[in-house]
Amino acid sequence: QVQLVESGGGLVQAGGSLRLSCEGSGRTFSNYDMGWFRQAPGKEREFVAAINWSGDRTYYADSAKGRFTISRDNAKNKVYLQMNSLKPEDTAVYYCAATSAVGTTTLEFRYSHWGQGTQVTVSS
Repeated sequence: QVQLVESGGGLVQAGGSLRLSCEGSGRTFSNYDMGWFRQAPGKEREFVAAINWSGDRTYYADSAKGRFTISRDNAKNKVYLQMNSLKPEDTAVYYCAATSAVGTTTLEFRYSHWGQGTQVTVSS
């Protein structure tokens, strides 16, 4: 089992940057592939980025490529999402999630552990 807590959200102007953090509890954090998802008002939750357990493979949604970077520090039980060149359409609640499914996945239903989310608001 792993419990996840996100932080780092806030209000930023378009073109700005934010770094989200997600801290996991327990000694098994490095066993999990990790993902970031987001849910905008009135929309379904969508995949943003994922990273495998060792940090040497990453995956991004098209909307995140070139602007967002996912990384992790297993010694600190943390995963990060660096978001640059933010746009108003990036406004959403951002969730980190953990999966023990084989093969890093972009599919929401394969993630078994979720954080409570952190709000990101990008003003125009």
